Amino acid sequence: MPQILHAARQATALLLVVATAFWPAAACAGEAQDLDLSGYRLTFDEEFDSLDVSPWGPGTRWIAHTPWAGDFGDAKFTDPSPGFPFKTEHGILSIEARKGADGRWRSGLLASVNRKFQGFAQKFGYFEMRAKLPAGDGLWPAFWLVGVDRRTHTSELDVLEHHGHMPYRFSSSVHVWDRKDGSRNESASHITTVPAGSLSEGFNSFGVLIEPDSIRIYFNRREVWRTACPPRYHQPMFVMLNLAMGSGWPIDKAPNPSFMLVDYVKVWSRDAATASRP
Repeated sequence: MPQILHAARQATALLLVVATAFWPAAACAGEAQDLDLSGYRLTFDEEFDSLDVSPWGPGTRWIAHTPWAGDFGDAKFTDPSPGFPFKTEHGILSIEARKGADGRWRSGLLASVNRKFQGFAQKFGYFEMRAKLPAGDGLWPAFWLVGVDRRTHTSELDVLEHHGHMPYRFSSSVHVWDRKDGSRNESASHITTVPAGSLSEGFNSFGVLIEPDSIRIYFNRREVWRTACPPRYHQPMFVMLNLAMGSGWPIDKAPNPSFMLVDYVKVWSRDAATASRP
């Protein structure tokens, strides 16, 4: 992972502890609403009846690393092999984190574009994952989007980040990182509290609606946070989901093995022409 995003991930722990948001403009105000997808059309539909993945592509729906070859965390993201780290059964994807006989942790990540940023990406619209998260200290599951234009800045939208030692909450963040010096040009974060253990006891949906003027985070299709949409998010965003470990937190008590279960990943758009596919 480039130094910019590595530093970003390592800083997440402190950011969440202080629950501080930085933003050049005021956050959007308004009454929270349930999601209404009338007028939208489905542009990406991954039900995980099977899994089309390769280490780097091209031509597969998913690759098993970040497209910029910059993996992160304390578990190595592994090339797919039969049964590990990915497995599909009855329409459910399992991403496994496992500590091997050599003492090293390995796990899995999926990205919807390859190293040439070919694949699925979409400008604006609603992005959603339905998943059951693993329980345990040191685990770091996530569902996030990144803009395809990374020439000068990285636009990173963390729909869901969950730290296993805090089973009563998850965080969502909107970041724009300067690729030259790693500075955080724009950033806003929010913590959603939930009943302790509910994220690992059953499936929940985590979604984001990106519009030209606002970004809205949804939990089980109920709006939990709204903030301004920065201009650098006016571009196609691709999808990533992973079971990482660490983020500055100890992993010595992490259950071995651990599993993140994903029912689906889906994306909707008001204008299907804004979406691209392999």
